[in-house]
Amino acid sequence: MKKIINFIDHLSGFSGWAAGIMTAVAMVLVAGEIVYRTGFSRTLYITDEYSGYLMTMVTFCGLAYTLRERGHIRMMMLPHFLKGRPRIIFDMICFAVGFIFCIAFTWFTFVFFWDSVVNESRSMHISETYLAVPQFFMPFGALLMTLQFLAEFLKAAAMLRGDIQGLRILEEADDLGR
Repeated sequence: MKKIINFIDHLSGFSGWAAGIMTAVAMVLVAGEIVYRTGFSRTLYITDEYSGYLMTMVTFCGLAYTLRERGHIRMMMLPHFLKGRPRIIFDMICFAVGFIFCIAFTWFTFVFFWDSVVNESRSMHISETYLAVPQFFMPFGALLMTLQFLAEFLKAAAMLRGDIQGLRILEEADDLGR
């Protein structure tokens, strides 16, 4: 089980790095557009469209990494008063609810992506981008987040058993809700 948990954690870490690289690509694209417009009074035509695609890709690729790093906003009123075993059980319930939600989320994003594949949808912009390519990252990122919820649940179960050797466990601090 620890190998599965660590594998999912590594996948989430990889997707976080990929999101960072895509952010840098978007920044270079926008900077290039600014330079091209300012220096040559011309446009790249694709900057707005591709920046939007990259923003979606960054968001979905960053979901699992953010969950792994405890970066999602959480309401900490009740967990603040829970300590030890009750807190772990409460977290497990939250991870199970998140897992179930993400299964549905993954399915709906996959249906959206698959519709673009079947219909060979293209963007209405000058590039006529095949929309399945940027939309692929929606079910991909949702699936990674689903797996990360599973990994967090399994980590909590390992904590209940006291068997956390070799697992990456992050504790949430009381300050700033993290």
